[in-house]
Amino acid sequence: MVRLARPGDPGPTSGADAPLPLVELTALGHGSGWSGPRFTGTALGPRLRHRSHTTGEHDGWTRLTVELHDPATGLTAFVELSSPLGLPVLRSRVRLRNDGPGPLVVQSVSSLLLGALPPPARLDVHRARNDWLAECRWYAQPLSDTVADISVDVHQHDSRAALSLTGRGSWSSGGHLPMGALTERDGARAWLWQVESPAGWRWDVGERDHGTYLALNGPTDAEHQWRVRLAPGDEFTTVPGVLALGSGSSSRPGSGPGSGLDDAFGALTSYRRAVRRPHADHAALPVVFNDYMNTLMGDPTTRKLLPLIDAAASAGSEYFCIDSGWYDDSTRGWWDSVGEWLPSSRRFPDGGIHAVLDRIRERGMVPGLWLEPEVVGVRSPVASELPPEAFFQRDGVRLVEQGRHQLDLRHPAARAHLDRTVDRIVGDWGVGYLKLDYNILVDPGTCGPGDLSPGAGLLGHAQAYLGWLTGVLARHPTLVVENCASGGMRMDGATLAVAQLQSTSDQQDPLRCPPIAAAAPTAVPPEQGAVWAYPQPTFDDDLIAFTLGGALLGRVHLSGHLDRMSAHQLALVRAAVAVYKTIRGDLSEALPFWPLGLPGWTDEWTAVGMRVRGDRTAYVSVWRRGGGGGEEGAEGVEGADSGGRGGRGGREDSGGSGVLLPVECLAAGAGREVTVEILHPSPRSTSLDSAGSAVSVASAASAGSAGSVGSAVWDEGGRGVRVMLPRTPGVLLIRLTATP
Repeated sequence: MVRLARPGDPGPTSGADAPLPLVELTALGHGSGWSGPRFTGTALGPRLRHRSHTTGEHDGWTRLTVELHDPATGLTAFVELSSPLGLPVLRSRVRLRNDGPGPLVVQSVSSLLLGALPPPARLDVHRARNDWLAECRWYAQPLSDTVADISVDVHQHDSRAALSLTGRGSWSSGGHLPMGALTERDGARAWLWQVESPAGWRWDVGERDHGTYLALNGPTDAEHQWRVRLAPGDEFTTVPGVLALGSGSSSRPGSGPGSGLDDAFGALTSYRRAVRRPHADHAALPVVFNDYMNTLMGDPTTRKLLPLIDAAASAGSEYFCIDSGWYDDSTRGWWDSVGEWLPSSRRFPDGGIHAVLDRIRERGMVPGLWLEPEVVGVRSPVASELPPEAFFQRDGVRLVEQGRHQLDLRHPAARAHLDRTVDRIVGDWGVGYLKLDYNILVDPGTCGPGDLSPGAGLLGHAQAYLGWLTGVLARHPTLVVENCASGGMRMDGATLAVAQLQSTSDQQDPLRCPPIAAAAPTAVPPEQGAVWAYPQPTFDDDLIAFTLGGALLGRVHLSGHLDRMSAHQLALVRAAVAVYKTIRGDLSEALPFWPLGLPGWTDEWTAVGMRVRGDRTAYVSVWRRGGGGGEEGAEGVEGADSGGRGGRGGREDSGGSGVLLPVECLAAGAGREVTVEILHPSPRSTSLDSAGSAVSVASAASAGSAGSVGSAVWDEGGRGVRVMLPRTPGVLLIRLTATP
């Protein structure tokens, strides 16, 4: 029996190699070898025996494929292990082939199975709740809270307990991110993983042979109603499971500065860049203005858009996306009538939507449009024009969710309909940006012709959707696509590898955005993470700066009624955008870290950093929301209490207005001098040329010269930067530069 003995270097881990097979799977007639909620101990897995293996290096990857075979059923499993050269990341998937004489119905199969991790008593487990408007909320607990010490030696049996997490339905990251991590409580090591499934997924951790095991799965029969029938000669390939290792740069345990978890997130960020589809957008990072959030809110018209377009161009935007509503010609609302994707003549009476798109181009920006391609409203003529098999169905009945049908992208008529739509909008209209949204949840899936189970139908559609999107980008190579599903409800690795941008949230309260923006790099590289910045003319200067500052270490998605702002207010927006343009070249290769640890939802202080290759430059965004930690909402910010607790990884000063942010990547050298610059809020406006590009940038503030806005000073004794924010809400974007 072949097993994955241990991750990382050959040093000791748990003291024993866990006798787990490379693959665990269940099939009808071949269930578990013992009862319990954990995904180990199946009857089929241990029967798979080594038949051959191949190794090699190609295109910057090292690969190992192990062929396993079960003589009893004739099932052959190909375990495909790969790792990018120079990165402590392992990617695994399993391809099954039925070489037996009869059919085999598979109910579950692991993507990655690993034992020999430290015992549960030494580990904390990390998960990330991911709800609408409250994405990327990481939390931790001791693994022993779930997997208790039962005196294994006394019972001669491992615990049946396991901590498991499951994602269900067509929102791949609805409820939780398809990720998790283990960290050593008394050390710096971390094991971080993601399941690259655009549909269902599961992972579980538990005790095995005095150590801990990890099992990563795509959809299963028990949780997702997923089964596939493999006739003789048929194949099935699992979704990939990915494991990143972190060793940490200091002795700090857990999720604090310099920890192994930061290390692992950095490795996973580099891996995500290595596997995604190449695109010029990943290096250019253009500023996008979107008219939706806290602005037009799905009610675009020519009259409303033209002044907004002019103001967005003046502020330095390079793309302008018209969000939902541009197709709405009905007085009954558009929610249940979408699907044709033709422009409204009522909303664009003079020259149609083409006059608006032309205005965007005249102002030097690339036009964009919002689409929700997979849905067709029950009142749409498309609902009757396409064949019934082109939609999700169960027991021969077409599914309806919130007044919408769901297209099945495995059907050629569904794909042809969307191809015609995109080729018209992009090819004929000259639109260069598509925001592809998805606002319904289908669970467990579809049972169309040929589907054995709804979970298998859902996974098949989700993978076909990504195949369709890949084809669109091949036909239109300069097109930029933003993936959105009610914000971040489809924030999975499979989709991120195809789309250029990822919406991180629909949160409309600027005081609740910092923990989302700060934690978004755990799920998406900074150059792909779209973060809203929606300053309003009713905001005071502090709140305008606060709202803009949250997006400067990600992808700026500008919104807000810029057309109603005073010249002074618009200058504040223009200055922030100009600062972003001076640093975005660094973000496309930067790796994230969290000086205060991963943010809590109500923390008063929140921080995220980006370290640039070479570890001589780092950027840090730090927010202070006030004593309420975001509880008061945008309306209550002017009188916010200046007290409250500091960040979990730093040290707050006695007055509550300052905090020390450890920055280990710059502190790692004796005698190093570190220069501190405050880039945002800018001490003065930045000059712009007619195209909105930065010509000259104001001298950045340093060591407190930002005055009442705040200050930042390198603290050699604390090996970090000491930040003061005397007023709330407050934000600083800081650049730290170390001598060689």
